[in-house]
Amino acid sequence: MIDQTTQAILTVGMPTLAVLVGILVNNSRLSDLRTYIDARFSSLEKVIDARFESAHQELLRVEGVLDARLSHLEGRR
Repeated sequence: MIDQTTQAILTVGMPTLAVLVGILVNNSRLSDLRTYIDARFSSLEKVIDARFESAHQELLRVEGVLDARLSHLEGRR
């Protein structure tokens, strides 16, 4: 039979070991999640930057057209 000291060690040690393994697994999963989220934000940032650049180019084009029209109107005076 198992003596009381061994039984006490097993009673305390096994749950402690299970908790430690759980912590390590969760830490690994959180690292995976962080990597995934970082990649998603990076791709989202690229899409947003591309859209802002497109809008900026469009505004520059409109500014050029309006400037040309204004110059034309000022020249007719």
